[in-house]
Amino acid sequence: MINEQYLGSNFDDFLAEEGLLEEVEATAIKKVIAYQIEQEMHKKGLTKTEMAKKMNTSRSSLDRLLDPDNVSVNLHTIIKATSILGKKVKIELI
Repeated sequence: MINEQYLGSNFDDFLAEEGLLEEVEATAIKKVIAYQIEQEMHKKGLTKTEMAKKMNTSRSSLDRLLDPDNVSVNLHTIIKATSILGKKVKIELI
């Protein structure tokens, strides 16, 4: 049986009503960032160990950055990683 409460609404509305919108958005953004950083590392032939060394951080810290489900990475770490890869971070409010 179809739940008529959500007919005609969009998925964002549903997530907001369930109190999940911010969590889902944060996870989606982090998955994209982790994927893009990993792809750039692959293009440049950098291993995780080499990347961590260039970032002046531990391998476990880099693993947290590349973990798509870990949204508790700070902006400084993201910028440091992207800078090493010759990329910039663009944040835009829409």
